[in-house]
Amino acid sequence: MFMSTQAPLRFFCPFAAATLLLAPALAEETPADQVVTLQGSDSTGGFSHGNTYPAVAMPFAMNAWSPFTQPVKDSFFYQYRQPKLRGLRQTHQPSPWIADYAAFSVMPVSGELICDEEGRASEFSHDKEVAKPFYYSVEMDTWNVSAEMTVTERCASFRFTYPEEKDGYVILDAFPKGSSVEVQPDQQRIVGWVKNNSGGVPQNFANHFIIQFDQPFLDQGTWKPGAEPSKDLKAEDEHVGAWVKIDPKKGPVTFKAVSSFIDQAQAETTLGLEIGDKDFDAVMEAGKKRWNDTLGKIEIEGGLPDQRRTFYTAMYRATLFPHRLNEPGADGKDRYYSPYDGKVHEGVMFTDSGFWDTFRCVHPLFNILFPELNDQILQGVLAAYEQSGWLPAWASPGHRGCMIGNHAFSLFADAWAKGNRNFDAKKAVEAMLHDSSHEGPIASIGRDGAPSYLQRGYASDDKTHESAAKTLEYAYNDYCAMIVAEGVGNQEAAETFRKRTGNYKNLWDPEVGFMRGKLSTGEWKPDFDPARWGSPFTEGCSWHYTWSVFHDMQGLIDLMGGDQAFTDKLDDVFQADPRVNTGAYGGMIHEMAEMIAANMGQYAHGNQPIQHMIYLYGYAGQPWKTQIHAREVMARLYHPTPDGLCGDEDNGQTSAWYVFSALGMYPVNPASDEYVIGSPIFDKATVHLDNGKTFTVTADTNGPMRPYIQEASLNGEPLNRCFLRHGEITSGGEVRFRMDSFKKEDWAAGPDSRPSSQSRPAK
Repeated sequence: MFMSTQAPLRFFCPFAAATLLLAPALAEETPADQVVTLQGSDSTGGFSHGNTYPAVAMPFAMNAWSPFTQPVKDSFFYQYRQPKLRGLRQTHQPSPWIADYAAFSVMPVSGELICDEEGRASEFSHDKEVAKPFYYSVEMDTWNVSAEMTVTERCASFRFTYPEEKDGYVILDAFPKGSSVEVQPDQQRIVGWVKNNSGGVPQNFANHFIIQFDQPFLDQGTWKPGAEPSKDLKAEDEHVGAWVKIDPKKGPVTFKAVSSFIDQAQAETTLGLEIGDKDFDAVMEAGKKRWNDTLGKIEIEGGLPDQRRTFYTAMYRATLFPHRLNEPGADGKDRYYSPYDGKVHEGVMFTDSGFWDTFRCVHPLFNILFPELNDQILQGVLAAYEQSGWLPAWASPGHRGCMIGNHAFSLFADAWAKGNRNFDAKKAVEAMLHDSSHEGPIASIGRDGAPSYLQRGYASDDKTHESAAKTLEYAYNDYCAMIVAEGVGNQEAAETFRKRTGNYKNLWDPEVGFMRGKLSTGEWKPDFDPARWGSPFTEGCSWHYTWSVFHDMQGLIDLMGGDQAFTDKLDDVFQADPRVNTGAYGGMIHEMAEMIAANMGQYAHGNQPIQHMIYLYGYAGQPWKTQIHAREVMARLYHPTPDGLCGDEDNGQTSAWYVFSALGMYPVNPASDEYVIGSPIFDKATVHLDNGKTFTVTADTNGPMRPYIQEASLNGEPLNRCFLRHGEITSGGEVRFRMDSFKKEDWAAGPDSRPSSQSRPAK
């Protein structure tokens, strides 16, 4: 998602110091202890190993906190190889391509008062850094200060330990783009607001914060970049900050931070409710328990140490987003500031998620592990529609111009197909009818190219940017809308959507054997090259998008000429030269470089469009190929190290792929109740469901060199199909596989063993 034109110099170069991240014996560690939050943090704009930062946060929290090494203006704000830290920042950033908003930071210095970010930056070593989901600590070597932080959903607690023989200072940086601070020494606190954002906010947007200390100040003041620190207690400008002097002889200084998008009074309420009188260690222990409860929804046994660390790190990444926007009132009711109309509403709201990424398997994972949460997310999606007139597609915090498709439709259908229906489905159908027939105020909402799509059955390349990708995704989105419309009995709407579900066929060119862009005249876009990136495709080429028919793989098989032609084409993806035609981009972008470096032909796992493709072999009777390819991707492209991802992590999608794949299944069509079977890597995985039941995946005689399923059973009965149904999982029970090192071509290979498609309905 989003790109730089700078080419990378390297791909996988696993860190020799990676063992420093792995420390104690796994047997003594909880799931939260096994998470490596530094995974993916060795990234740049030109080459991504995840584009992540070591977020200290609760699952689905409103705020996260993270150290940062780069200047405030740099959205790649934590880079593993950099030698200095500039502070600990509150962040809401879902992706460096989207950038941050409502951020501010704190930083300890000792001996002398230095406020600006370059001057206060401290040398540090990863040897003296501890990064956990619930806790972060580091030695600021320049200042000889130990800095620790831990968090709740909307608050954070800090403990700074200074050398006793030097003066100690805490520097608050309220960041540029509009900020205000006030030091209140009589109350031992700093209050203020920040307005920094990267778009998607109303005029009255602000993040109101309170920094509450546990001891009186020896001195205090404010500062502005480029000027000497002042002893003024108030400052408001484009970029301001505050400073306080504390007494190191009294021992470590602790303080609490809280923020609110509503107002400072709400921040006070939240601080009392979420931390109150709890000390630092109590907050940390509560945070660790919360993560263990969340990660413990899936218990794993067996596998290699790095696989177990990678698995729980992937679960952590998959449950950081979306961020909550609702805040708790003293009356027990939730309220939120809406980035869509600038008003305060009762209820729930979520943000910082791009559905183009997360519809694929993040929300399907939520529908298994957190169905109530997913219902709340959908309630928030519909509230956004009511407040803005459009369903969100990429929110951060409001509508942002990024990516394509109407994938809120997929979220509705995904939940509906799984029986998770605690949202206003009739309102959802209304919203889908509206958005599918109108172009929005920005290209990412509504349906860009709607006039052409409705008239011709495809978005035409001479009228619409990235037309082929949009046409393919709109056809799937229309299928999703049809599912929900049928479910609520709106047959007229269902028929409207049904007529469009086959529009993907309009882009199939049998002469070249690929999907391709088409002009408004009905002619093909000239000079076709399946390796040409960019328009008519999005961050990819026809090798990747030809498979974007999530709802009707049988229809795609028929277009290609049958099962053998289909599986041959799948094989070609891996066997093709990993060449790139930079096409519409005019130069290398990071996704291209990452595909070449992975050296798996035209398979580009580092970006989302092709991530389901491995799981398509079972639709044509060769599920054993899915098994070996899934194992290969997990083994080669995921590691619990700073360079341990193969592209953008993107709000948990690339991580959720690993969670599902490690369990041995994947939701190719989220708008169905089926999960295509792959190759489980653990001897046993137990899924703890919200209904109190458990579903267990057991893999007998398993191992790194035993990827192939020989036979399977479901609740003791033979299983000879290559998919599981959602109800079979949520009813509890066990699927059991016997694994070996040689392929078993006749397991689940028959016509009745295949997942369903629109052209091949489930029996």
